[in-house]
Amino acid sequence: MTPERKDKFLSVLNKRQGNITVVLENVMDPHNEAAVMRTCDSVGIQDIYIITNRTSRKREVGFRSGSGAKKWLTIHEFSDVNKCIQELRKTYKKILTTHLSSNAVSLYDINFTESIALVFGNEWLGVSEELVALSDGNFIIPQTGMIQSLNISVACAITIYEAYRQKESAGHYKQTSLPQEKQTELLMKWGFKDEDFIEQKEN
Repeated sequence: MTPERKDKFLSVLNKRQGNITVVLENVMDPHNEAAVMRTCDSVGIQDIYIITNRTSRKREVGFRSGSGAKKWLTIHEFSDVNKCIQELRKTYKKILTTHLSSNAVSLYDINFTESIALVFGNEWLGVSEELVALSDGNFIIPQTGMIQSLNISVACAITIYEAYRQKESAGHYKQTSLPQEKQTELLMKWGFKDEDFIEQKEN
């Protein structure tokens, strides 16, 4: 592995955020899923949770355009909403869904410096009532057009780039928030060898 590639890996790892994640519930279009993965990677979101319990997945997660991003991310797949929520609760303090309701808050009123999981639902039906009931609240992206909805990959990009803006201002990207054990695990997954770790410690 070249020194330049090692430096790139370490630079990316140092900006990975352990206190924010994206959850996709029954997103059926693989291109939407892939686009979300690429956006998550671009802002340092490492973990993505995918719930599929409505129809069988016809293609591999991250098919085509997202395949490049998929190998750098940690994907958690579930077929049961409750089990996914249980796992999320172990790491994230708040779970918010994109859901139009009377108590939904604006995207721009969310404090993204907190530990948070963001849930995006199916292209046609949105987030399930079951998941909405298990969440801590709902949010919407303010809009002024006739059509009060956005493509899921667009909605996700708008949301997590607002998160990026807030976290950057708060200094969250100055150092990684991932545990050391996970950092090592990711470096090995990305291609680091024992000799690379030895050289890293010496430097």
